[in-house]
Amino acid sequence: MENTTSAASPITGHTGLICLLGSPCAHSVSPMMHNASFEALGLDYRYLAFDVNEETLPTAVAGLKVLGARGFNLTMPDKNLMVSLCDELSTAARIIGAVNTVVNENGRLIGHNTDGIGYMQSVKDAGYDITGKKMTLLGAGGAATAILVQAALDGLKEIAVFVRPTSRFYDRLVHTVDELAEITDCRIRICDFSDADLLKKELADSAILTNGTSVGMAPHEDTCPVPEDLTFPNGLIVSDIIYNPRETKLLTMAKAQGNPFFNGSYMLLYQGAEAFRLWTGKEMPVEKIKKEFFSDPFYSKAT
Repeated sequence: MENTTSAASPITGHTGLICLLGSPCAHSVSPMMHNASFEALGLDYRYLAFDVNEETLPTAVAGLKVLGARGFNLTMPDKNLMVSLCDELSTAARIIGAVNTVVNENGRLIGHNTDGIGYMQSVKDAGYDITGKKMTLLGAGGAATAILVQAALDGLKEIAVFVRPTSRFYDRLVHTVDELAEITDCRIRICDFSDADLLKKELADSAILTNGTSVGMAPHEDTCPVPEDLTFPNGLIVSDIIYNPRETKLLTMAKAQGNPFFNGSYMLLYQGAEAFRLWTGKEMPVEKIKKEFFSDPFYSKAT
């Protein structure tokens, strides 16, 4: 059901609730981003953030369902547990094994994962079409898995995933790759993260390198997920899901070598935009939101 009203309207008995659940979550830009979008489009919703951990998540979800909340987002540590609390899952959410967006359809909770969609849209925003091409992906955690799944679903031809065999995510990655092989034509290989020569080989025919790890994130800005003497192939797009700092060591390398690059700012924007569409049936006014909340991304845009 659509809630519409005039911009900057007061909260009334008809105002719908959408929220964020996680712990911690007070730092999130999502409430500002979504509330500004509701106001811009005259939609009678409000978006709030609630500190909810895994222990309290089932009770919170049950309460939101009873209250008739239109939906909610989830951030760490709640994404994985939410899978078991949904009545239905999107294909991506099922394979990823994590939910970051829930839509309440008359008491039936539908779980989605928009993280991968956000990343793939950020690639398009930067001016690139990687459909039918090859990606080299670093990492196999939650964000990397979401990117892997969505990239395969969106028609990438090939993905080389670099992960350490000792990683706690390794077995899950193997299972994810097997599932994707059954429903997509994407060729996915699991590679040893410590093999620098293999990384060079895989990058040689890749269209894009994606850092899906937290290596280089504040407060560890001095770290880099690839050898710092690595030479990127000409034209290789270098992307990093990190947005704090806005310029990671990986992106500094790309900039110095003349490669196109972008950080994770717009992945954050577009995962939210997809959630907004799922809840409201409307497109988020992304250009307005960019200007207000994402005024200083770090990327080189294709012309």
